[in-house]
Amino acid sequence: MNYLKILTNGLIKENPTFVLLLGMCPTLATTTSALNGLSMGLATMFVLICSNLAISCIKNVTPDKVRIPVFVVVIASFVTVLQMLIKAYAPAVDKSLGIFIPLIVVNCIILGRAEAFACKNTPLASIFDGLGIGLGFTFALTLLGAVRELLGAGSLFGFVMLPETTNILLFVLPPGAFITLGYLIAIVNKLKKG
Repeated sequence: MNYLKILTNGLIKENPTFVLLLGMCPTLATTTSALNGLSMGLATMFVLICSNLAISCIKNVTPDKVRIPVFVVVIASFVTVLQMLIKAYAPAVDKSLGIFIPLIVVNCIILGRAEAFACKNTPLASIFDGLGIGLGFTFALTLLGAVRELLGAGSLFGFVMLPETTNILLFVLPPGAFITLGYLIAIVNKLKKG
């Protein structure tokens, strides 16, 4: 099995945000800054890797009739662990991401990868798939957050980069998320074709 291909698949060919257009709720809601985008991406990647591994390990003992509920329970377990760790060790991240951490449970990227990949492949391949999709999602959220933060607040990861007179408030508001995402998707499509 080509693990490098599995890893790069989530970054380029099947990028969840720019190509598959999955996980739009956290993508649009949490990317008001580059740090928020990075934090949400890393949190999702942790759950993706762990749930892919667990689901791949239990696929042969899970009856088809209860497969999806079992997947949801596995995913919810890892999200609960993640949420406890974030509350304990990164309260600022917990405060800024708020309700979007527990909502990782219903993120279609994670359940989709469990159904499409983890339940049909080996544990090692499932780890690489979770890592690749997670890196693609993290890259997309961080890029989207960075563009919005730079244009809207004149900063990048909290460091002031542009004078306050150049800030465009629209980009840190919800419509700015849609506008920025639309332009980034257009750029990715142009790069893929050209």
